[in-house]
Amino acid sequence: MKLSERGPGGMGRPAGVWTEIKSLQVPGARLHYEVRGAGPLLLMIAGAPADAGALAGPAACLADRYTVVTYDQRGLSRSTLTTTPTDQDVTVFSQDASLLLAALGDEPAFVLGNSGGALTALDLAVRHPEQVRALVVHEPPVPEVLPDREQWRAVFQDVHDTYREHGAAAAMGKFIATVDGPDSPPPAMPDPSQMPAEALEMMGRIQGNLDHFLAHVLLPVLRFEPDIAALRSGPVPVTVGVGEASGNGVPVLAARVLAEKLGTEPLAFPGDHQGLALNAATSAEIIHAAFA
Repeated sequence: MKLSERGPGGMGRPAGVWTEIKSLQVPGARLHYEVRGAGPLLLMIAGAPADAGALAGPAACLADRYTVVTYDQRGLSRSTLTTTPTDQDVTVFSQDASLLLAALGDEPAFVLGNSGGALTALDLAVRHPEQVRALVVHEPPVPEVLPDREQWRAVFQDVHDTYREHGAAAAMGKFIATVDGPDSPPPAMPDPSQMPAEALEMMGRIQGNLDHFLAHVLLPVLRFEPDIAALRSGPVPVTVGVGEASGNGVPVLAARVLAEKLGTEPLAFPGDHQGLALNAATSAEIIHAAFA
């Protein structure tokens, strides 16, 4: 365990938020997690190939009202595997989340899931509803709920095959098109000289995650289909968020379909699929209001 002071602030986050860095042994992996603030427990789950750093902004902004826990999902960044890498599906990730919550105490937690982390959160709410007080999922990429899911299965298979034949860079170009939408312009690349050290560190970790993500996470995770009936009838309130500037990629399309199936209206967040990181302060207030 160690303490670090993350700062100065950036992208709307407050400066000088103390972070307690810890780890938890789970079957087959050792999870890296970070604890900030005080108050009711809030677990925030980032999606692959990103890690806890992707949610550092909103986590810091919410640390004055919650005990905020972020973590790297197994096989990513600092959450190292202790067995030979194999395909990882959502049930494995949600079991890790359940074990982490159990290690943090007995109280149910508020849970935020972003992107692929939203799939972990949805499965957690079904399998362990006693551990979840309320749930917000931001743009969950669930192609299995879309009417053209067979087409999307073929698209993601092509991403995987491209990785096998041509490497991670070529595959990620195709993958990003499924997130932003086929008609969206290529994402603008940030100027590294203008980025804080924390963001540069995270980008380096994400680059190191790409092989594991494309080989063992992409296909099994995107075959996940949430238990809509259990979510509708269960005790956990579920709010589905969409970015106001998102295009027509899988995450926003699936989020709208999921909200409709759950009988709720989508909650608007600023920005696009990366909106939680790039609009941290505003997103934090929307998350807090949804939980409140």
